[in-house]
Amino acid sequence: MDVNSRSFRELLDKRPLNVQSAFGGEPVALVSGRDIAAAARKANGIVLAANVRNPLTIKGILKAARDLDAVVMLELAKSEATYCGCNFENVPSMAAGFSREIGGGVVFGLHVDHYAIKSRDDLLKSIPHLRSLVEMGWTSVAVDASHNPDWENLCFTRDVAMHIPAYLGLEVEVGEIKGPGEVTTMEEALFFVGGLNSWSIFPDFLAISNGSKHGTYDSTAGEEEGIDLERTGEIARAISPFGVSIAQHGISGTPLDKVSRFTGFGINKGNVGTLWQNILFGLEMDPVTGNAVVRDGGYVKDPGRGVTAELWDDIVAWADGQGFSRKSGDYKKANRPFHQKIMDLPDRIQDRIVEETTDWARRFIKAFKAEGSAELLMEIVSARNDHNAAPEQAVLGNRCDFTRENAPEQGSEKEHGKDYSD
Repeated sequence: MDVNSRSFRELLDKRPLNVQSAFGGEPVALVSGRDIAAAARKANGIVLAANVRNPLTIKGILKAARDLDAVVMLELAKSEATYCGCNFENVPSMAAGFSREIGGGVVFGLHVDHYAIKSRDDLLKSIPHLRSLVEMGWTSVAVDASHNPDWENLCFTRDVAMHIPAYLGLEVEVGEIKGPGEVTTMEEALFFVGGLNSWSIFPDFLAISNGSKHGTYDSTAGEEEGIDLERTGEIARAISPFGVSIAQHGISGTPLDKVSRFTGFGINKGNVGTLWQNILFGLEMDPVTGNAVVRDGGYVKDPGRGVTAELWDDIVAWADGQGFSRKSGDYKKANRPFHQKIMDLPDRIQDRIVEETTDWARRFIKAFKAEGSAELLMEIVSARNDHNAAPEQAVLGNRCDFTRENAPEQGSEKEHGKDYSD
């Protein structure tokens, strides 16, 4: 993208106010999640939303976005921020720095993924915390109270969303994303989205439970990808009058030919996370899906990819010391203790990580039909009078129709178990 063009300068002038405040006159094309969602819908495409547990992932994703003139989202879940070297405080400046390093002109958003609200205490803590994240320049938030029954989910989500500026992106979730078995129903989705709408809460995206999971599919244990696109499409059509489309979570391990069909089922945001970690560690991967290979009860290290074999041996020894299975998703927790060692690796090792990340990101952007989406976003911004991307959306229902008594799932608390939020 031409950083000297009139349209690019206009884009910078119409960035969200929190971005203008955080970055001043710096020409970083950090945009609202509202505009990203609008561009994805206009293109009938999907925005690549990459969970960035390591800075090298950020660089690779931004390079792919630049190469294909695509808008992307860099995201980090609330839980990821506790066990990764990337966190809510440093990602904005790192993203801006990498954008400068690769020549500028990359259009992207910063998305707070899976901001879990499991209790009233979480709700109260979220208000000052999210305010601070907005001040840092984050431009979209996913409120995730899906661990709760439907009525509590609606109320917690409503109350948190009321403290997020309307000009920033908003994602919400109904149904915990934990693989095949529990699938969000039409009744749940309509109660949840309709109830938010009755309170003038207008999400861009709804995440649902539709058979995906976060992490690696362990074929040795009989696991396989099972995203139910028919149910997804039914829900997408039902909620479309509310201006909401689907955010597909847990795409790592899904064949790209299936991914390329997602746009036909109302999906406009695609979350990819574990794949980038597989690349970082240099795990042997299925070449079609990017799913990490499990053999003899553990992940398999490719010595010619990712971190060095010596560093991987250190990671395995550390994980063994933590009591983790050698095929455990808990290997994600190695990101933080080994962050500095990874960033101290020689340039040639870091470069191969970045280049493989870029290659896979290009493949996803093409499968998502998102090439050229940055230009579409600029057209959307240009048509707006000023910086404010708050949506024009009508309230379609009455609050009295969305009560505890009408909620599909009754009760005050779900049985909390494993955390499925990233």
